[in-house]
Amino acid sequence: MNALNKTVLKNFAVSARKELIERVELQAYKLGITKDRIAEADVESSDAIIINGKPLSDLQRNQRNQLINRIETKGYDQVIEEIAYTWFNRFVALRFMEVNDYLPTRVRVLSSEDSSSTEPDMIKEALTLDLNIDKEKIYEWKMNNDTEALFKYLIQLHCNDLNKYMPFMFETLEDYMMILFPEGLLGTESFVREMIGTDHIPEENWEQVEIIGWLYQYYISEENERVIQAKKQYKPEEIPAATQLFTPDWIVKYMVQNSLGRYWVESHPEQKNLTDNWEFYLQNREEGYAEKVQEYVNNDLHIEEITCFDPAMGSGHILVYMFDVLYEIYEQNGYMAREIPRLIIEKNLYGLDIDKRAYQLAAFSVVMKALQYNRRFLRSIEREGLKLNLTVIEETNDITEEELKFLAGDSEGISYNQMSDFISQFKDAKSIGSLIKLNEFDREFLEERLNMIAQETGDLFLLQMKDNLLNLLQRLYKQSTIMNMKHDVLITNPPYAGSRYIPKVVKDYLKDNYPDVNRDLFSSFIEYSFSATKEYGQIGFMTPYVWMFISSYEKLREKIINDRTISSLVQLEYSGFDGATVPICTFTLRNYNSEIKGEYVRLEDFKGANAQPIKTLEAIENPYVSYRYTFDQDNFNKIPGNPVTYWISDNTVSIFDDNKKMDDVIEAKQGTATANNKKFLRYWYEISFKSIGFNLTPEKAITESYTWVPYNKGGSYRKWYGNQEYVIYWKNNGMHLKNDS
Repeated sequence: MNALNKTVLKNFAVSARKELIERVELQAYKLGITKDRIAEADVESSDAIIINGKPLSDLQRNQRNQLINRIETKGYDQVIEEIAYTWFNRFVALRFMEVNDYLPTRVRVLSSEDSSSTEPDMIKEALTLDLNIDKEKIYEWKMNNDTEALFKYLIQLHCNDLNKYMPFMFETLEDYMMILFPEGLLGTESFVREMIGTDHIPEENWEQVEIIGWLYQYYISEENERVIQAKKQYKPEEIPAATQLFTPDWIVKYMVQNSLGRYWVESHPEQKNLTDNWEFYLQNREEGYAEKVQEYVNNDLHIEEITCFDPAMGSGHILVYMFDVLYEIYEQNGYMAREIPRLIIEKNLYGLDIDKRAYQLAAFSVVMKALQYNRRFLRSIEREGLKLNLTVIEETNDITEEELKFLAGDSEGISYNQMSDFISQFKDAKSIGSLIKLNEFDREFLEERLNMIAQETGDLFLLQMKDNLLNLLQRLYKQSTIMNMKHDVLITNPPYAGSRYIPKVVKDYLKDNYPDVNRDLFSSFIEYSFSATKEYGQIGFMTPYVWMFISSYEKLREKIINDRTISSLVQLEYSGFDGATVPICTFTLRNYNSEIKGEYVRLEDFKGANAQPIKTLEAIENPYVSYRYTFDQDNFNKIPGNPVTYWISDNTVSIFDDNKKMDDVIEAKQGTATANNKKFLRYWYEISFKSIGFNLTPEKAITESYTWVPYNKGGSYRKWYGNQEYVIYWKNNGMHLKNDS
């Protein structure tokens, strides 16, 4: 399988974003909508509405009104960005499905099986497509050679058809985004042509579901750079672009294999052969480990009972690999291949995210993974539906008092207060995300209200309110259900943002609800995972590694060292991660305290991102390499500040263990001090290079005739070179310095 060319993907996604924004803005302009004004209709009656000389159908009029309402609520720029990305999402999805032959029509929509043809197969076969087509329209467009109109019509029909399988990704024809379909996509310079051109993105790359996440990461990369470089407090809508980071494939495998994988094989040691396929599984080397772990596992654990949760799922990369590992376990336990994908999606996988775009991709990726294992999975969805335990987090900032009364079914009293308390929990939820702590979640009450609202009748205004609020309450109920659960396995790459940059509402929430870890988001997510995971569950993280050493994270370290068990940890080299400006580690925890030692890999001596997975694999294959360690975390408590210094020797630990003073171990002395720097120190470039003696032993300093020797005076941190600036006057072995009074 060809490796993904990240440079090509980034260039494509960045240019596609710019192109789509321009094309969507042009369509809005044709409807009389610009950033500065919204045009009134030239003619408007019960029969017609004309904008810029163009008559609109009833459907188009409704779509335009929806669009105007959206712009008035969210703002022009945000809506144009949203629509441009939605079409990018859809075209990426269509391309992925056509290459893998997953489309229900089994006909390519953007390209042709015939590599010499530039016309998509669906245009050639338009009259025979298994869709609800209008043959007269198709005949008319073909007769007039209006390929552009036919392409637009067929793409919209495909989106409408795919809605019944994946409504989270493909809205219906009535949706306002349809009226802003970006035209001109069959042109030779369009992003669609670039997407299907083999000289840009090889077709084999589209067989890898990871391409979806990488394209999303690169699509938002310019916005990510803009927000971060501004060095200002993020706006709520900027949080996804500023904090989302696609997790490298090898780190995903490491986290999943050493948490979900470990959780299963420790409960079912007779199935330990599963680890043969898990190349990043760090086998515990401690003597007696197998007996120790049995105290904490459930040997009756059933695969259908395991819930796996990513509270910041992004585009679903972690969920997709959890799917693979779960499939192996199901298969090992004798399940029929065609029934496994549905079981995994409906029983095992759970996820939340604040970004609707990311949620759409995560849900799409999971369904595509199901199709990889069962090519008839879409038919199964059509027959039986699909329960996805993934959702985008909704907030309730815009709910009016009138709407609250409607949801409660009362204007005061117990029902009103209960609904008010429930709704208020999700104020600013798009900013706070999964870190929300639920105080009010009465399932019985909410289910009763959902049933009552569904049966509401009345005038048109009431029915419209019912449709909007019923849908919102259903989504709030779903996200609350996931938030309220304790999961067997929690694995995530949480957002990274310090308190200096996060919005004030988030900062205040963290101070009130995560007082020990409120300096940034990632450490709050670590603490959050303790309560979101079952007592004997497993946790996996990729985070900056500052929490391991810095004093401001000491309380977090205490909670990990005293109440959990580090089962494994890989500390990457400082520049060992592409795309992040912070040093990274990835680690797994047992959500309980035990005497089981952890396995550690220290990669600080191996430069560059490419070396990190290679050296990790070497440490797994040869567990006695110098940079792999087995360590008892109780020893961290013996060192002031509890730093996670897993590489220190037993002798060093014993020094702290015996509470010895420094002068019991070593004789402390001061280094060279001139007492007169102006007289005895010079910058090395101020004197003749020939008079400087390098690498002199004390004996040679006496016998050689050098006047100056290098002198490390200290100074501020330098990334690329040390503070080697000075030389000291050392003629006759420093006689003048030693005798200076």
